[in-house]
Amino acid sequence: MTAPTRWLLLLMAVVASSPAWAHKSSDSFIYLDQSEPSLTTLRVDMALRDLALVVKLDRNGDQQVSGAELRRARGDITRYFDQGIRLTSAGGRCTLSGRQWGLSHHSDGPYAAASYQVDCPNGQRATALTYTLLFDVDPQHRGLVQQLTDQGERLAVVGPDQPTLALKQTPPSMLATFVAYLQQGIIHLLLGYDHILFLLVLVLPSSLPRQSAEQGVEQRQLGRRLLELTGIVTSFTLAHSVTLALSALNVVRPPSALIETLIALSIAITAVNVFWPVLGRKHWRLAFGFGLIHGFGFASVLADLTSGTSQKVLALAGFNTGVEIGQLMVLAVIFPVLFWLGSRPLYQRAAVPLMAIMVTLVSLYWVLQRAPGIWA
Repeated sequence: MTAPTRWLLLLMAVVASSPAWAHKSSDSFIYLDQSEPSLTTLRVDMALRDLALVVKLDRNGDQQVSGAELRRARGDITRYFDQGIRLTSAGGRCTLSGRQWGLSHHSDGPYAAASYQVDCPNGQRATALTYTLLFDVDPQHRGLVQQLTDQGERLAVVGPDQPTLALKQTPPSMLATFVAYLQQGIIHLLLGYDHILFLLVLVLPSSLPRQSAEQGVEQRQLGRRLLELTGIVTSFTLAHSVTLALSALNVVRPPSALIETLIALSIAITAVNVFWPVLGRKHWRLAFGFGLIHGFGFASVLADLTSGTSQKVLALAGFNTGVEIGQLMVLAVIFPVLFWLGSRPLYQRAAVPLMAIMVTLVSLYWVLQRAPGIWA
């Protein structure tokens, strides 16, 4: 077995062991309101599934978190928040005084929410926010910050590589807002295992030789394969751009659990179609049809990111552009490798069927994991 083939199979094994949720990465939401000079408030929302990594929530082991269990864990949760969130001003560290505590809901389920009043030395405004929650147990976790000032709104991200954010009071430019959402689109694509698997099974057939009807020989012209790949990418882009816009602008908002289940099912169907083309060999049609579903998945993330911001159209354009850039980055890495392997008998007869079967099994597992949420 060639080295690239082994690397591809290793990637499949890593994905198979990854969490069932995919379009929604591990994010916390941090809302900082500095719009009034005399009052600063902070609210932190963290998914219960993420909190369960560091705080014992399911005390009776029934795989469910009841309201009573959540209330018992309140002290541990607030202490954990206090340890990992810090605001500072020119005069030193600010004091966080708890105001409210409870549950909030985002596109992927329930979140613990805690709000604070922020008091800085000498009545100064906070100039920096440091966030370190979950970084030691999940290096992919990020804190999504929405800062509101009397000058406007601002979106920013804190992560393990940059846990401290300078709090600027001037409003962001349109370019800065576009770039911020563009970055989020790229990150979301690269962290979305299900989307990457969908791209993989879509382009697998393009890496294989085709029989010429006239000569009966295998053809592997790179130009034809790139043209086929362009058609797939264009169809998928058009489809998910339409539904992303419709959902992000609140024209159509199907339930998130239903969409995530259908996304997983679309991957399984596309993978089966690789070696049993029940839906035909026009893969651009598959890309367009299932791309409509994936667009709704992207929109659930964008809705969380843009809640409370007034520049939704600009955010939508930046996020969608970022998704496309991330998609091209993935294809630029995987397609040359797949095409290079395409002429090898072991790749054609063993590696491709094995990858398709593994993707099918992983995606069907995701379907079983997500389907109960439809009726929750």
